[in-house]
Amino acid sequence: MFRLSHSEALYGLLLVPVLVILFIALLRWRKKAISLFGDYTLVRQLTPGKAYTKPVIKFILLALAFTFLVIGIAGPQIGTKLETVKRKGVDVVIALDVSNSMNAEDIKPSRLERAKQAISRLIDQLQGDRIGLIVFAGEAYTQLPITTDYGAAKLFLSSINTSMVPTQGTAIGKAIDLAVSSFSNSDSAKKNKAIIVITDGENHEDDAVEAAKNAYKNNIIVHTIGMGSVNGAPIPVFYNGQRTGYMQDNNGQTVITKLDENTLAEIAQAGNGKFIRATNSDDGLGIIMKEINAMQKNEFGSKMFTDYADQFQYFLGISLLLLLIEFIISEKRSKWIEELNLFGGGDEKK
Repeated sequence: MFRLSHSEALYGLLLVPVLVILFIALLRWRKKAISLFGDYTLVRQLTPGKAYTKPVIKFILLALAFTFLVIGIAGPQIGTKLETVKRKGVDVVIALDVSNSMNAEDIKPSRLERAKQAISRLIDQLQGDRIGLIVFAGEAYTQLPITTDYGAAKLFLSSINTSMVPTQGTAIGKAIDLAVSSFSNSDSAKKNKAIIVITDGENHEDDAVEAAKNAYKNNIIVHTIGMGSVNGAPIPVFYNGQRTGYMQDNNGQTVITKLDENTLAEIAQAGNGKFIRATNSDDGLGIIMKEINAMQKNEFGSKMFTDYADQFQYFLGISLLLLLIEFIISEKRSKWIEELNLFGGGDEKK
């Protein structure tokens, strides 16, 4: 297992392309300055003691030395001891609607983006709990199996968008069924599992209420969070990241997507959970988290690296070696290389 103890130091690598641009600009300026005295090739022949390629080599060495230095400062570490760590918590699977209607902007910045922000904050509040992610539209897919790796959960969350499920629709029932199958069958009698469905509730595909009832029969609580407003909003259409208009029906009328509160309330009631309507000021996850924290905790073990060995010294050593080589290299042409004249053409100095 590899990690960085001070990953924020990697921002220093942003200086490398800046230095490259400045160095290229310097080379061009020097060439232009030399050309003021005459033909550039002729001037080079008249200054045989000057090496014109060594500055480039020296700069490359300096850039590499700086890169290794920054990586060393970031504190690379390798896990050396793997242990089973006992945790207590609940299993939570979040089913997130990624249909096109989630692009509506009645909740800012959009229904989907606001939902992702809320999930990210929920992940930050988890302590020993396990989390899984499911995305759904016309079909449902597992985005992240149940895990305690909160960093991975955030990484997968950031990649979610409305184009990742090719089949449009809102199959809430399929999402709940997939979430139920995601949980471990062991300790099925314990009430330590929950599903959070985040959607605008426009279900057109299946019987989501029946799916929620089936989940509760397996001691799985189903909560729902409604994203959107009852008045509705148009669905933006994007092309290459730019909004080109709003979705229209076959008659050329702008499609308005509205929050279906009744359906989501029925689903939550069938799953013995809570229905929360998200607003611009409250995403509703705070109330859901209180419900989750009050649930029965289950003890489970997970493999984790508990000891890490520092590796920064190797990167700093390479950086110092590159700096030493750069210091040794002279910008003047090496006389013994000239005497070798490996390629002939003694009158032509490279």
